[in-house]
Amino acid sequence: MSAARSQPYYLDVTHPQANKGAVVDRLSQLLNIPTDEIATIGDMPNDVPMFERGGLSIAMGNAIPEVQQQANYVTTSYEEEGFAHAVEQFILGSSAANAVKSRLRSPV
Repeated sequence: MSAARSQPYYLDVTHPQANKGAVVDRLSQLLNIPTDEIATIGDMPNDVPMFERGGLSIAMGNAIPEVQQQANYVTTSYEEEGFAHAVEQFILGSSAANAVKSRLRSPV
């Protein structure tokens, strides 16, 4: 079995292969993408198995310190648009993010 907290007040107990790490493995197989090319973003202890399987792991700024320590990078909190910041900064890269911002500001 696999046991992990998805919220401070929830304990998820599942089959050992029913966790977010197994999802990374399955998506890798279905989409024919190596796991080291999959980025994961999370904020709770139940996200750690996917951090361990993906190639790039990003913890949200609101995650507890133990979760943040398991990730490659830490972004801002969800209240500060952490997901969008993580995609811009760590997935697209600063030059790609600047190009996207530039296109969004330019009239069509």
